[in-house]
Amino acid sequence: MRYWGILALKFGGIALLIRGLWLGLLWVLPAPHAFLYQNFRPFGRDLTWTVAMLVVFLLATGLVYLAVADQIFRCRKCGRRLRMPVLRGSYSKMLQEGRPKIEYICPYGHGTLSVPGTHFQGRDPRVWHSNKGLWENLVAADRGRG
Repeated sequence: MRYWGILALKFGGIALLIRGLWLGLLWVLPAPHAFLYQNFRPFGRDLTWTVAMLVVFLLATGLVYLAVADQIFRCRKCGRRLRMPVLRGSYSKMLQEGRPKIEYICPYGHGTLSVPGTHFQGRDPRVWHSNKGLWENLVAADRGRG
């Protein structure tokens, strides 16, 4: 639940930022002049307004893209950034062993994310593996040794 909450907070922050930027542009840019006593919408008729809308749209699109790209590499349980990328497989033995993968792990051991190391046509399958009871097994093994 925390994973989706972080994404919702990012989208809410982006919406507030873009709304504030838009209200600032409305305050700064002058209203377009009436043409033949008609007040047309400024988009597509006034170059300044059209460029301003384009810039705001591109900024909003870029921020949403960055938010989603950041969210992919977060733990599905705690929402922390995944760390310690490890290469699994070999590029020289792709035909024998399959595609190499890069695995990221949660710092608290909740799971690992496996990302393909090579990009072919289409979507790359990112696979999340949950590590259930990882720390409990390690503690129990340590107690059994001592």
